[in-house]
Amino acid sequence: MTGFLLTLFFLLTAIGLPLGFMLGLTALAGFEKLGNPVFLTMLSQRFFSAMNSYTFLALPLFLLAGDIMNKVGLTERIISFANVFFGRLRGGLAQVNIATSILFGGISGSAVADTAALGSVFIPAMVKEGYGRGFSAAVTAASSIIAPIIPPSIIMVIYGGIMGVSIAGLFAAGIVPGLMIGVGLMILTRFISKKRNYPKHDIPITVPLVIKEFKQAFWALLMPLIIMGGILGGIFTPTEAAAVSVAYALFLGLVVYRNLSLKDLYELFYKNAAMLGVIILILSSASVLGWLLAIEKLPEKIAIAFISITENKYLILLLINVLLIVVGMLMDITASLIILGPILAPLAIQVGVDPLHFGIMMCVNLNIALITPPMGGCLFTAMVVGNVSFGRIVRSLWPFILVELAVLFLIVYIPPLTMFVPRLLGFAT
Repeated sequence: MTGFLLTLFFLLTAIGLPLGFMLGLTALAGFEKLGNPVFLTMLSQRFFSAMNSYTFLALPLFLLAGDIMNKVGLTERIISFANVFFGRLRGGLAQVNIATSILFGGISGSAVADTAALGSVFIPAMVKEGYGRGFSAAVTAASSIIAPIIPPSIIMVIYGGIMGVSIAGLFAAGIVPGLMIGVGLMILTRFISKKRNYPKHDIPITVPLVIKEFKQAFWALLMPLIIMGGILGGIFTPTEAAAVSVAYALFLGLVVYRNLSLKDLYELFYKNAAMLGVIILILSSASVLGWLLAIEKLPEKIAIAFISITENKYLILLLINVLLIVVGMLMDITASLIILGPILAPLAIQVGVDPLHFGIMMCVNLNIALITPPMGGCLFTAMVVGNVSFGRIVRSLWPFILVELAVLFLIVYIPPLTMFVPRLLGFAT
């Protein structure tokens, strides 16, 4: 059965079928092959129960909040604020690009949205200042994966909902890894910029300038504090936090900046409703496929296969991460997360890995896949936005990918880096 499902899945992928239909048809064919009519009569109930989820309501709300924030112009204010502190470094505009992704991550929660929003601003500006077009696109794509790691995070909501892991705990666990990736990219950018003599901005940092830019960016910087403060302080759940973030974004657009029209709202709500339909189809189809895999005892088979190779915890973690990297290069991140999470998490927990730790490990690993060929979503978005060829951006991306892989293995093999904040806040022991 496993070989049949894999063959059908990759065949449907090759012909370009949308992810939701691909998952659903694979599951339907698998249940038909089982030949048990009882399962077929239960499919509709299983499909509905997956979408009837309070937790998953956070997904469209966080996406809507990010879209509204972009519409009201907070991106430009964050960029200007980051430029005050990081523009004076060698390769200043590239450093500002990375710093903005860290700050922007507290708003959008989506790597592709980060690439599109920041790439349209930074890539032309960097090329104009003398940076290579491939390097400019590579920096934008590589730093954009910080967005789903720094909370709030769309994929953490998906993982937490599927695996029954605390979403607030995942948010807390993502803070340090997100900052580590940002620092690693900045160090590499500093090295490359010095070698290529990329420019820096010699604007002196003065108190009046800092105060001015802080005032401009204040409302944008306040949003992550409201979301994370509310969640970690136990004031509201992640789903309620998503609703609060939408209300806050509307408040900024309609009351503070007054640059959000009814027409804008209609377009944003329409776009978000269409996106919600896609999300529901994917999650429900994946839930049905996951049920089939559980019936076929695939998680147990994978665990037995891995343990037959080695019982060493660290080698098993290495095998899991290599598998995730390879799968992530070939499959959409959402599909990888939904399908492999229930399969690999029990194995990791069996060898003594904390569920929160494994969740962050998996999210970081699959986020790196967003910039790896041949299926990286951020890779292709940066190509389009930056008007750069595939070969050129991939050549520029490899150093950044290696840095992010190095951070990944620090996260995997030094658990306190990930678990320090959750333990401090009482989400783990």
